[in-house]
Amino acid sequence: MEPADGLDPHPSARDGVTDAAVDVLAHRAMLLGLAYRLLGSAGDAEDVMQDVYLRWRDVDRDQVREPRRYLSRMVTRLALDRLRRRQAHEEYVGPWLPEPVATTVAPFDPLETVEQRDSVATATLLLLERLDPVERAVFVLRSAFDFPYAQIAEIVDRTPEHCRQLNLRARTRVADDRRRFTPSRREHAELLERFLAASRDGDLATLRTLLHDDVVSCSDGGGRVRSARHPIVGADRVARFFAATHHRHQPSAEFVEVNGAPAAVTVSPAGRHVITFAVSDGRISGLYVVANPDKLTHLNGDR
Repeated sequence: MEPADGLDPHPSARDGVTDAAVDVLAHRAMLLGLAYRLLGSAGDAEDVMQDVYLRWRDVDRDQVREPRRYLSRMVTRLALDRLRRRQAHEEYVGPWLPEPVATTVAPFDPLETVEQRDSVATATLLLLERLDPVERAVFVLRSAFDFPYAQIAEIVDRTPEHCRQLNLRARTRVADDRRRFTPSRREHAELLERFLAASRDGDLATLRTLLHDDVVSCSDGGGRVRSARHPIVGADRVARFFAATHHRHQPSAEFVEVNGAPAAVTVSPAGRHVITFAVSDGRISGLYVVANPDKLTHLNGDR
């Protein structure tokens, strides 16, 4: 019978801080990706990783048979503690959006499959905010990392059958709130370029053809910079908003990959913004604009 938590009943001698660092670094990309998906904040995910390393140094590692399994449990529990505190106490100015991360250079694994990339998308992370923390953990561990239910149960202190039910409920809630249409990366990038060009030109007619009828635009300034304090709903209102602001400020745009999909970093007298979006039926159904400078530090390379 396998011991709980991957503990080895026949430990061997091994110690030293260097060994602890090697163990964590060996799994860092996966662990950081797990923490980010649970929290939607790269900064908080990095803090969790620091806490994990400090705790891992004090673990009797000679008895740990599977470091990845043990560290995954540690990351999940620390992230859930942070998530619960944030949901209970945080008062955020205006709409909250996940912190954008560059998924071509920053290690937020895994990103090999469509479902894994979708699990880090801005729209998905927003939907996960609506889930109970344990539901969110089960969903992320299963959909993005394909952990077996027995291991998930050990991590979240539930039975495997309960975890199956939680995952089914989470998947149903997420699926109910998003229309599943995944464009190719080329189609996504072309749609983004056409949207920005039409916005700079003030071309309302073209913008309306690119936007879903019930598109929702959210801007996250966090009270730090000027931004829309409430979501903008509907193709006409969203088109007018972007045509007015972009035509006036004429932002430059750098096209990058953010959260697993094409995105734009725009710069204008109004500030620096990261724009991502969700697509339904070939048109933009969700626009997400992050302007809060505290959330752009990973893209700046400041950390």
